[in-house]
Amino acid sequence: MSIGFAPAPQGAPATPVRRLAQIAAVFVAVAVAPVHLARAQDASTWLGKAAKAARELTYVGTIVYQHGPRVETSRLTHLYENGAEHEKLVNLDGPAREVIRSQGEVRCYYPDAKIVRVEPRTFRNVFPSLSPQQQQALAQFYEFRVGEVARVAGHEAQAIVFEPRDGLRYGHKFWVHRDTGLLLKARLINEKGEVVEQFAFTDIAIGVRVERDHVKPSWAGTPPDWQLKEGTAGDGVAQDTGWAVTRVPPGFVKITEGFRTLRGKRDPVAHIVFSDGLVAVSVFVESITGVPGQALGTMRQGGLNVYSMKVDDHFVTVLGEAPAATVRQIALSVARR
Repeated sequence: MSIGFAPAPQGAPATPVRRLAQIAAVFVAVAVAPVHLARAQDASTWLGKAAKAARELTYVGTIVYQHGPRVETSRLTHLYENGAEHEKLVNLDGPAREVIRSQGEVRCYYPDAKIVRVEPRTFRNVFPSLSPQQQQALAQFYEFRVGEVARVAGHEAQAIVFEPRDGLRYGHKFWVHRDTGLLLKARLINEKGEVVEQFAFTDIAIGVRVERDHVKPSWAGTPPDWQLKEGTAGDGVAQDTGWAVTRVPPGFVKITEGFRTLRGKRDPVAHIVFSDGLVAVSVFVESITGVPGQALGTMRQGGLNVYSMKVDDHFVTVLGEAPAATVRQIALSVARR
């Protein structure tokens, strides 16, 4: 679903909207990917329909997102008007947060901390139109098929299944609304067949009337006692970082490389992203002086695996929704170019 998100700090787990945004890119990719299995044609058709529905429908619903033991609930309003998308996401539990996406930017409001963070709408740069290699990888490294029909949030939904052909990636299952194609539910399944991450609409109204005021922030401008923090212009710009990854699993290709300014970091951090067409794995490299007391080794947060290690006078962190062995293999192959 093409939804804005609050950019997460290094090592942070995916947020509901971040995951939805990633899946939207998958829908677009699969819709145009060459398919070698006849039974996959129907899956490709459904996913292409879902990508269009996510962009061009107006809908309001409640999303429950579960990763590991954590559960978050959010209210999402999506308005499609005059060829443009406008969205508002409000956390219903946990720390208060409001995310507004409109006119090419994402505004994240944190009332408890009295902070407004303004970021360029960069997630589409993380998942651009996939290369021919990535399109081929979807059919080569995943078997995808149409599954059962089930009910989600009171609506009939068609299941779409992606099963990995090797042990280097996770499985995925999506449920899309049978009439409109809108994504209603998704699961991430590890190598043991366990559900490690899931989100679903618990209620949703599709095609309802939504006024522009419903997708505007609760605050008119930035309150005088709040901090305004803006993303830097250099974020998202392709640059040679001077670092290379020499053992990327088959099917993963580099889709972006550059420097990012992360929350809590004084200096820009090298950032390289690889994708197999379904998920992305991020590689971060920074000076070791910027990460005092950082833990080394493997850490898991729901469906996200993280591996951290030292390379000379730098600190390498690799994270992604992939098996721990895959993340570790990538980290161990990071070296100066």
